[in-house]
Amino acid sequence: MNIVTSKTFGAWRLPILSGILIGTSYIPFPPWASLFCFVPLWIFWNQQARLKQVFIGGLVTAFVFTLIGFNWVTYLLHEFAHLNWALSVVGMLFYALIAHLFVPLAGVLWFVGQRKFQWSGRLSLGLMVMITVLCEANSFTLFDWNFGYSWYGSNIPVYQWAEIIGFSGLSALTLLCNLAFYMAWEKRRERSGKIILAGILAGFLLMNVGGLALKTRFPQPDATLKTLLVQASIDNAEKLAAELDKGYGKEIFNRYLALTDKALASNQGKAIDFALWPETAFPALLGKKFQFDEYPLELAKFLSARQLPLITGAYGVDESSGLITNSLFIIDKNGNVLPSHYSKTVLLAFGEYIPGENYFPEIRQWLPPTGHFARGAGPTSLLNWNDYNMGAQICYESLFPAFSRSLAELGAQFIVNVTNDSWYGTWQEPYQHFYMTLARGVEFRRPVLRVTNTGISTVSLATGEILQRSPIHQPWTGIYEVPYLKNPPATFYQKWFWLGPSLLWSTLLMLLVAGMIRKHRS
Repeated sequence: MNIVTSKTFGAWRLPILSGILIGTSYIPFPPWASLFCFVPLWIFWNQQARLKQVFIGGLVTAFVFTLIGFNWVTYLLHEFAHLNWALSVVGMLFYALIAHLFVPLAGVLWFVGQRKFQWSGRLSLGLMVMITVLCEANSFTLFDWNFGYSWYGSNIPVYQWAEIIGFSGLSALTLLCNLAFYMAWEKRRERSGKIILAGILAGFLLMNVGGLALKTRFPQPDATLKTLLVQASIDNAEKLAAELDKGYGKEIFNRYLALTDKALASNQGKAIDFALWPETAFPALLGKKFQFDEYPLELAKFLSARQLPLITGAYGVDESSGLITNSLFIIDKNGNVLPSHYSKTVLLAFGEYIPGENYFPEIRQWLPPTGHFARGAGPTSLLNWNDYNMGAQICYESLFPAFSRSLAELGAQFIVNVTNDSWYGTWQEPYQHFYMTLARGVEFRRPVLRVTNTGISTVSLATGEILQRSPIHQPWTGIYEVPYLKNPPATFYQKWFWLGPSLLWSTLLMLLVAGMIRKHRS
């Protein structure tokens, strides 16, 4: 079905416009239209008399903003799935159709309810917005983004409110501001419309002033650590060959040793508390069973000679299942691999496991190259070493606030995140993933130490301030002095984690009850 042609473009201009506004307001773009990006689509929905048109309008919006804001999927399919560029583009188009179905779903739910209960104009508009907000907040997606992150990406102080309502709450608040803009647009020729618009702008200004105040009230740190981040920028082909034991392992290992040594040489006389290598940086198995293998022995000698502790991503083996794990290990200054380590729990679908294979094992026969990893125990314990209580995350586990909240509840003083973003190119995803990871530090007021294979590696402080950033796809090292609190207090968001979602669902329920009462009376 050809939805958008030269003859019908005018009919779909409002959904297309919303898609453009949303797509160009997400990282790495500034959030220039975030406060009114849904208004054209909502106007379009209110003009429709058929469910089909509402659904297609929502689908068009989602398709357009996915193409603009998440076109890195094309590169991912080419690099990770080894598809040629033509098939990668086809895959991107398919992904754009299905990735954000929360938008057409919201339209369908609102339209069906409107037709069944005959909501009044204002009530109908309020329910349209609340249904959109809740569909966005509870949508299923492999890359759990939201509209709150863009404020952090542009360093607009309103993001500091994440310690109160989280970035998901900021996202909901951003979409609710779209309702006010809708009302201002409706009354744009009246004085009340101008008052509403002025109120929105004044409110946004006050939120930013409040954000600056929240940043300054954070207690002064009472401890510091010095860490060395090492970003070797290993090519995917080399990394894959090393993992399959087809060469390049020695070259990769030597590159990490050389970069680490070079950084130490430039920092002589100043003790480094530990070095940090990225996700699966060590090109061999680590653990007690492998301590006398070639690479672990060489690494132990290297660290012992320099009296340098190391935290590194590496593959391990789960004793109960015998499966490989994607883990984070601590090696002390004498080269001993400590028993305490963390294994990745939130695995990458079709990269580290196949969805549904526990129930249908024959699926693995259809996709034999797919990784088969054991899951870790989740955020149930910290990496405790040398008086540090470290919250461990591997790759996109950082995208889930509940995961980091569990680490904060356990008393994590700071978060250590190791990542490999080499599959995504240099355009959008590295920046999106970067801010989404550091966002957890703002929500729970902990520093985040993030080191990646190809960038962006950095440290963010509990205030949200981001220190020196690494270049993308270049070998690099960075040494950081990181202030932190030995016993960080719980943020409001940490204590009242479910308050925001509860308020949103309660508001929806009250609006629905109000609609039923009105219908009954009429």
